[in-house]
Amino acid sequence: MILAALHDTVLAEVGNPTPEPPPLADKLLQMGRYFTWLVQLSGVTAITYGGGRFAWEKWNGGGLQSPKMIASAMAGGAVATSAGTIMNAVIG
Repeated sequence: MILAALHDTVLAEVGNPTPEPPPLADKLLQMGRYFTWLVQLSGVTAITYGGGRFAWEKWNGGGLQSPKMIASAMAGGAVATSAGTIMNAVIG
């Protein structure tokens, strides 16, 4: 009986805290957005460079090394996209 009264008194004194973001959360999110843009830009640049090199090798009749570059850039883009999707699901 005394414990129940004490329990109610303690609960009446403890307020419901309001949630707030952790310190520097906005800076970390901004850094994540910048990193996302950097990864996307590097992927587009790699595919464009590989396509130009592919055309140059085809035109000059040299050995074809650029299809490997394009395939690697596309695989890297798939990994980066998958990582971004997983992180968005984890964050919320």
